[in-house]
This record gives sequence, C-alpha cells and structure tokens, in this order.
Amino acid sequence: MKQATFADRLSEAKNLRKLRQVEICKYAGVGKSAMSQYIKGSFMPKPDKVAALAKALNVSEAWLMGYDVPMEREKSNTFPGEAISILQGQTRMVPLFESVAAGFGCYASNQIVDFIPLLITNDDEAEKTICIKVSGDSMYPKIENGDIIVVHKQDSVDSGQIGVFLIDNEDGVVKRANYIYGEDWLELQSINPEYMTRRFEGAEVERVKTLGLVKQVIKNI
Repeated sequence: MKQATFADRLSEAKNLRKLRQVEICKYAGVGKSAMSQYIKGSFMPKPDKVAALAKALNVSEAWLMGYDVPMEREKSNTFPGEAISILQGQTRMVPLFESVAAGFGCYASNQIVDFIPLLITNDDEAEKTICIKVSGDSMYPKIENGDIIVVHKQDSVDSGQIGVFLIDNEDGVVKRANYIYGEDWLELQSINPEYMTRRFEGAEVERVKTLGLVKQVIKNI
C-alpha cells in the first residue's frame, strides 16, 4: 500500500543522506530543473530516473515511490539501468498507446507501440492501467508534448479532474472536466490559456465518452 508521495520520500532521503540537491543531480544524472520539479511534487520521473535516484540516495526504489516497504536497498532484487523491480512480481508491463492529443485532437489509435514497467501490486489495478504518449501543448505546463500519462481506465471522472476523453468516437483529448452534477452540460478545459474551453450542452454531451482518469505524468526529460 502506498503511504507517501514520491516528493515526500525524495526530500526525506535527501535530508537523511545530508546531500545537496546539486549533488543528487550529479550522482543520479538528473537535470537541475527536473530535480526541482520532482522535489516540488509537480511531476513523476520516468522509471529509469527513479532507479538512478534510488541508487544515488542508497534507498529502495519501491520505498522512494512511496510504498510501505523497508527503505534499505536489496541487491538481489535491484537491476541497475532497468525500471523499478525491487519487489518481485509487482512490476507490471503496462501498454503504451500512441497517441491521444493534448491540443486540437488526433485520432485515438488502438495500437500498442510499447510497454512501460510500473510498480503495481494489484492485478485488477494493472488490468485497468494504460499509458498514453501525449502530443500537443494544450495542457502545458502540467502535461507537455511527448510526456507519457498513466491512465486508470474508467467511464467517468469528477469535475475538476484531468481525464482522457473521446469525442465523436474519433478525437482523443486530454482535458480537465468541468460540470455541475444534475445539470446537462460538460466543459473540457485546457490548462494552456491559448486554447478555448469546449462546451457541450444537452444532447451534445453524448458526443463525449470518458476513457479514463490521468493518475500520473511521466515527463519527457
């Protein structure tokens, strides 16, 4: 079970090891700006960066990810250069789809282009998790062109949450949903102010199908 955020554990390990941020960047091969975002909790690093940071801080990858496991590294379960696999049987290869647009929209391809290792302990959760490579900048700066989003497949999201939506069974988009329960309208909002909010009213709401909830962003850095 997850007990803390990656940012919490990263700060805790940094303080425990008495390392400066610049030193961690050097040891882990991580850029300064990226490290700042990780510390703030703005973004999650890619699995190989998690592994590099865990090695630099001499802590378990799973612990660094926020899971309720021992902090100490276990060499028998650690594979340098590979994605997180500190807990045997808990690293799942999640399909990566290309792509759903964060912009004006693009055809939502059903073709799997790759698989990404993620630490998932529950079989049901693994079955409902997919990754999507994002194109476009309508969700900048939270989600940028080329980033990978981790999506939990579900047919609805709460107002204010960021989800993946299919419009007219053709255009896949990543947007923030806005609505009021009981009222017959839906807005799909971009974070980037250069993009207009799309509003659907009455029967038009049926044009929009919710594909899932964005749970995590893996930055393209």
